[in-house]
Amino acid sequence: MSKKRIWIMNHYATNMFFNQGGRHYWFAKYLLEHGYEPTIFCANTRHNREEAVALHGQKYIRKISGKIPFVFVKSGGYRGNRFDRIKNMLQFAWNLYALAKKLGTSYGRPDLILASSVHPLTLVAGLAIAKKFGVGCIGEIRDLWPEALVTYGFLKGDSLAARALYRGEKWLYKKMDKLIFTQEGGKDYIIEKGWDRDQGGPLDLNRVGHINNGIDLEAFDYNRSRYVLEDEDLEEPGSFKVIYTGSLGLVNKVEKVLDVAKILKDQGVKFLIWGTGDQLDHLRNRVKVEQLKNVSFKGWVEKKYVPSITTRGQLNIILGDNLPLYRFGTSNNKLFDYFASGKPILITKSYGYSLIERYRAGRELADNSAENIARNILYFKNLDEDEYSRYGQNARKAARDYDFKKLTKKLVDFIEA
Repeated sequence: MSKKRIWIMNHYATNMFFNQGGRHYWFAKYLLEHGYEPTIFCANTRHNREEAVALHGQKYIRKISGKIPFVFVKSGGYRGNRFDRIKNMLQFAWNLYALAKKLGTSYGRPDLILASSVHPLTLVAGLAIAKKFGVGCIGEIRDLWPEALVTYGFLKGDSLAARALYRGEKWLYKKMDKLIFTQEGGKDYIIEKGWDRDQGGPLDLNRVGHINNGIDLEAFDYNRSRYVLEDEDLEEPGSFKVIYTGSLGLVNKVEKVLDVAKILKDQGVKFLIWGTGDQLDHLRNRVKVEQLKNVSFKGWVEKKYVPSITTRGQLNIILGDNLPLYRFGTSNNKLFDYFASGKPILITKSYGYSLIERYRAGRELADNSAENIARNILYFKNLDEDEYSRYGQNARKAARDYDFKKLTKKLVDFIEA
């Protein structure tokens, strides 16, 4: 097979350059082994960070991370989720489209576009650029827009804005040569909307695939041994350590940990929380006021230290409320970090197509009251050694099945089918 140039477009892939990891970094890493020439296109601004990649007065700059080329496209800075962020999305999509021919001349015309929908404007840009070069475009659907906005209450499902966005979503799906959903229930979503051909819609389900998120076990195991975080609480013998790593926003429901910590304050359970977000100050204040000595907020940590953290506790936790959107499954990055740790996982919400249940790697809770979460933490704490080990072995098996070496082979097969 001759080499194929594939342009991977993900607005928020910027941090992957610095972390040398993440979905598209790992796809690109293993696409090289399959004879492809991948390039990742992203914004020069870093999501949830104030830094940006310096462009030195240019509209874009190309840099290499590992063996993977990244092209950083000029996009305005923003903080939070207000108008400046929408402006940032528009600037990225427009500048990427406007620069496409110049980029093709400089680095070689693409043979295929893979546009990832962290937001829909990247799909629009990907389609337009594919048309400009006369090549195919695969749409990667990572978030259901506007379904997620309706679920979280930002839009009413029957509003004029929602109806317009659903029409736009249907149009984008129809125009794509192929679709990849990260959620396993992507086809279910299309069928529920009546967009499949069997119901008179425009979408052929044979060109719709599923590739979940996953983990690069080679990188995870290297980082676990190479980057060991020094932390007194992780080293403390005797305590049952419940680990959380990730964002501390309202949607992440980390505040629930504090309610659980009150219940378990005399049970030898310690909650260790790594991450940052707009709820951090509020959460720290609650810990101080309520004197919760079994909760410790550790702040932000580089991604390379996460394997050292998640492998040294006794239970890894994902928090959140049960929502109708989850019936289509999940593609939570954190879940695969936790699988790779080889430790049991507790999730305070339940998903369709549950990998936790499929692999028996932990528990998902339909009832996410503080009392029920506490009971389930004690369940894992009081397990006999053999049963506890089985959960960890099952988690590691899931990580092997979702290793990006395997996921990239699945991607190549889907592209070439």
